[in-house]
Amino acid sequence: MRCAVVGTPVAHSLSPAMHRAAYAELGLDWTYDAVELASQDLPAHLEGLDRTWRGLSLTMPLKRTVVGLADSLDDWAAMSGAANTLVLGDRRRLGFNTDVPGAMAAVVERLHDPVREAVVLGGGATASSVLLALAELGLERATVLVREPARASETVDVVRRHRRSPEVVVGRLDEALASGPLHGDLVVSTIPGRAQGAAVLAACAEVPRVFDVVYDPWPTPLHVAAQQSGRALVSGLDLLAHQAVLQLQVMAGRSVPVDLLRSAALRELRRRGRAEAVESAGATADMA
Repeated sequence: MRCAVVGTPVAHSLSPAMHRAAYAELGLDWTYDAVELASQDLPAHLEGLDRTWRGLSLTMPLKRTVVGLADSLDDWAAMSGAANTLVLGDRRRLGFNTDVPGAMAAVVERLHDPVREAVVLGGGATASSVLLALAELGLERATVLVREPARASETVDVVRRHRRSPEVVVGRLDEALASGPLHGDLVVSTIPGRAQGAAVLAACAEVPRVFDVVYDPWPTPLHVAAQQSGRALVSGLDLLAHQAVLQLQVMAGRSVPVDLLRSAALRELRRRGRAEAVESAGATADMA
């Protein structure tokens, strides 16, 4: 059977490394590739797939586009308005969002106490998925900090659809970073590593737990700062590996240990020269 990650850009994707490692572990004679694909080309691409295709992993900008092309959606995809997984079979396209339960699994694995109040840096699709995961785990209040508050409206709407409907406040990222330390049980950062400058690190320094969804390059400045200060940490590789385990389950009906995929992703980053600082940050090949 054939599978692939689709979107643009996908050259950086770690999904091929993880899924191929899973296939090897399970003895599956499956293939997994990376395909550059723009939103406007997705409908025609899906029509051209034959019965040898089993599933697609979708990255930006296709996560929302694919929702209207699926025959059915799981609850998380329907609630979030985004799907990162499309299972193909019996002439039906089944859409799933494994980002949300993947984030839940990552949080449960790494954090031992409930998160009641979170500060989120960024307001895109990943922020929405993490917020839904935290809401499911008992989140009561979230502050979403973005450069343009109007752009966070979709994220706010998504989170408010959750049955617990946590309170969500939107603020300007630059103003919050300039006004002093952030406060909450957890800071969630979707800020690219290259943009995690001194202001971001200083603002996050007093928050006791960190969830940094970025994994390339590895580790990010925020990851290193949290690790060096002994704070509880959920990493981008944690999220990536957990959601991939769930993708494998819906595509192949099989499962592998999350550590297998986490290690495969880290090995690929090292191969690309994108994980140079791991050892100096105290990380190991198996760590999240």
